[in-house]
Amino acid sequence: MKIIIALLIFSAIIMFHEFGHFLFAKLSHIEVEEFSLGMGPRLISKKFGRTVYSLKLLPFGGSCAMKGEDLADVSPGSFAAAPVYKRIAVVAAGPVFNFILAFVLAIVIIAMSGSRIPVVNGVSESAAAREAGLQDGDVITNYMGYHVDIWQDFMLYWYLNPMDEDPVKITVDRDGEKKELLYTPPSSSTYLLGLYREAGSMTITELMKGLPLENAGLKAGDTLVAIDGFRFADDSEYDAYIKEHPLSDKPVTVTYLRDGLEYEAEITPAEYVSYSSSLPVEATDVSPSGLGLLKYSFLEVKSQIRSTYLGLGELFTGHLGLKDMSGPVGIVDVIGDTYEAAKEEGPVELTSNLLYIAVLLSANLGVMNLLPLPALDGGRLVFLLIEAIRRKPNNQEVEGMIHFAGMILLMGLMLVILFNDVMKLF
Repeated sequence: MKIIIALLIFSAIIMFHEFGHFLFAKLSHIEVEEFSLGMGPRLISKKFGRTVYSLKLLPFGGSCAMKGEDLADVSPGSFAAAPVYKRIAVVAAGPVFNFILAFVLAIVIIAMSGSRIPVVNGVSESAAAREAGLQDGDVITNYMGYHVDIWQDFMLYWYLNPMDEDPVKITVDRDGEKKELLYTPPSSSTYLLGLYREAGSMTITELMKGLPLENAGLKAGDTLVAIDGFRFADDSEYDAYIKEHPLSDKPVTVTYLRDGLEYEAEITPAEYVSYSSSLPVEATDVSPSGLGLLKYSFLEVKSQIRSTYLGLGELFTGHLGLKDMSGPVGIVDVIGDTYEAAKEEGPVELTSNLLYIAVLLSANLGVMNLLPLPALDGGRLVFLLIEAIRRKPNNQEVEGMIHFAGMILLMGLMLVILFNDVMKLF
């Protein structure tokens, strides 16, 4: 069932994207040779006028093939023969229609389930929040320099910007008045020996770099058997000992077993300071209507677009890697998990969750297609803008080679992502 639902969502999103190209091509009097859903061999096709409408074997992707789109064909009705501003409109229409679809679906979701905003609650239980001047009912509108519209914005920025010793800048809306506050995250310190151990034993699997046990010469495979003469047989006895005798900045003598022989080393535990990333903030439901419904629907799509750009930024800076990306297989898995989790909550909750995924995917597809990369709509727009500025056609042969090379690289990337998706399933 989850595969069928995923295919329906994919198909609807891709069809709407291609319909954007198709509609503006028709409005620009550019001949559309084939409008298809899917890729590969045709399963069903029917010709109306000069356009063949096809359903193809592989249920991923789709196309709006226009006359002379990739050739230096300037005959009447060809893509290249149309004025450059019309070609820009045709190419841009696909991603723009994705944003339109995301907006329409967001209206449905928010009309059904409302939206959520980050509201401060529970200040009385947080000394750090009281010291910062936060009050229950404050609505967070800016977090560490990032503008916050809805709950998803706050959660994204909070995730991408973990708290440390530096005060966090927060702007809140308090009864219509903006308040800029500095929140100092509460900290706690713990003293560490610096080891990872096997479950159920004290055999060291890995040592933390630069921490006391590594500095004392211990190695993976050694077994910790005593601290200051107190012997423990397993990890539960060790944990009980540490609970009753917390480590501090005072030296301790550790006894460890290596190759059947016991050794001792005197070490000083290292202090590790951690900062709590929690804030007394909760998602508060709002149920907008009228213009408010349109406003929150727009903010929802804006949030999805912004999160996609921020995610791409994390990829380019190395904070995220290819393993963190998902392709069709991974998305089907996410849709399946969402379906299984939400179906017990009733049809409204299930529909809302699936539509939310469709909003995310549609906005994501719009952003990705606008990237200025060869073979994507954004790459084609770059060449069209160059043509508009130069006021003369580009070299079609060179442009075609660049788009072809981009397509090869894109297919290679998709294969890598597909491999990662499959490996995550096992």
